[in-house]
Formats: sequence, C-alpha cells, structure tokens
Amino acid sequence: MPAYDRSAAYAQPVLRILDARTGEPVPAAPARRGLTRVEARAWGPDPTALRVLLTADLLVRALELGGTPVWATLAAPHGPADLRTAATTLSIRPFEDAHDVTPGLGERQTLHVTSETPDASGGGPVVWVAPVEWTAEVRGGQGADAAGHAPESTLSHASESAPDRAPEPTAQPPAHPALLLPLSDPAALRLALLSVPRGEPVRLDSGVLEEAAGRLARWRRAVSGWARQPSRPVPDEVRARLRSAWEDDLDLPGVLQVLRDVESAPELPDGARFETYVYADRLLALDLARDLGSPA
Repeated sequence: MPAYDRSAAYAQPVLRILDARTGEPVPAAPARRGLTRVEARAWGPDPTALRVLLTADLLVRALELGGTPVWATLAAPHGPADLRTAATTLSIRPFEDAHDVTPGLGERQTLHVTSETPDASGGGPVVWVAPVEWTAEVRGGQGADAAGHAPESTLSHASESAPDRAPEPTAQPPAHPALLLPLSDPAALRLALLSVPRGEPVRLDSGVLEEAAGRLARWRRAVSGWARQPSRPVPDEVRARLRSAWEDDLDLPGVLQVLRDVESAPELPDGARFETYVYADRLLALDLARDLGSPA
C-alpha cells in the first residue's frame, strides 16, 4: 500500500469541479451552507443519459457528505419517466422535474450536468460527461440482435455527443431503458461506469461488465467477512485519501483505487477495512454491505 502524504491528502478541502465552459476548476458550492442546485440535462433514456444522471447523483452525494444542502432536478425532453425508472434501478436517487422548478428559491449556484455542448445549458458551471457506447453481449438481454448488440437507436446520441457539439435532434426518442439494464445485478453497471473518468468515453461490453460484477461480488464477500471482526475506525490517512479523490473533480476511479489499496494492505485490521468500505459506499452506493449476515 503506498505511503500517505497527509499534506497532499488535505490539499482539496472543498469539492471542486472542472467547469466545461471555462476549462477551469471551480468550487461546487461557493457558500458552504447555501443551497446548491444540481440539474441533470439528458436527451432521453439512452446509456449516455443514464451516465449523466449517475454523475449528478454522485455530485449530490459528495456535496451532502461535505455538509452542503442540495436540490436535484432533471431536464429531459424525451422519456423522462423511463429514464427515472432506469435510474432508480441503478440506485440513483430521485430528481425533481426541472420544468416545475420556480426560480429564485434561494439557491446560491446551479451546476449543470450534461453530455451536450456546455453552451446549451443555462447559467452556472457545467459538468460535462462523455458518451457511453453500449455494445454488450449479455445473456438473456432484451432487445439485442443476433450478435448481442443493442439497436443503433440506443447508441445514436452516445456517438454524436462531444464537448464542442450538441447532439443532433431526432424525430424519435431513444430506445426504452430496458436495453440499458439487462444485468441480474445492475450495481455491476454502476461500478463499471464509476471505473472510468467521466470525461472519457465508455465502451461497455460483456467483458467489462463481467469484470465489474466479479469485483463487486468479491468486495461484498470481503465486507461480510470483515464485519465479523472487532470494529476499528477508518484510518485518518485513508479517509483523507478518499475525500481528496472525490473532492478533486469527482475522481471516482481514484476512490476505487483507495479501496483496492485498503483491501490488500497487510497492516490494516479487518475492522478498519469494513468501516472504510461502508464509509466510501455512502458515495458509491454499490450496496457493499449487502451480504452481511450471509453464510460464509
């Protein structure tokens, strides 16, 4: 396990995000106790839209962990109900309809999470999300062709979105979100998406999803085993590394790396590993403690 640098770990005391409008990092909540609105802007129920909502969900969770009151809204011109259903399956918490929002309710800042061009959003910093291409061959998946690929309509916006170009509008909304979640445990899809920096495109295939499912199962078994040992607090340096990662532009791959280090660190007691994973799961929402009480 690498040595910890306490000064580096505390170098990011406030959540900062990269504003896609300016290319500069900005505080996600300039006034700590001021209400921050996180608005997810998604075209419709396709894989990229789901990643937008996941990023917004993580941003809300990170702000709340830092003590900032947050209000989450969704602006989706096509299939918002279907998108909400898919999001719920992926453990994304509910978003209010942005069209029903009355302006001027005391929010200090609005953060826009989108895969569209930054100029397409309203005022305020923009958190840009790279597209997702769903090419998974999943046994028993719905809507796949003979080769196990999702229909092209599912991928249309993922392939066209870019920071400098808005997606081309189409006459029909994207495909139904059942195509997005053909896994027995959708948390594996959540983990696969968390493993890639949000500014990098994601190509999901059966190998990626199987690897994520295997890691998730291993971590859940480990957490269940560690829970049988006396509890120990999360080490200060581990907590600092976790917060430093997610406060630095929501670096979720960095958070996952800390968990891998904790899993293999020989000097840590199992009780501390358990508390570390439970603490990190307040952000990750992977249900890592699901197997507690299960037979070994």
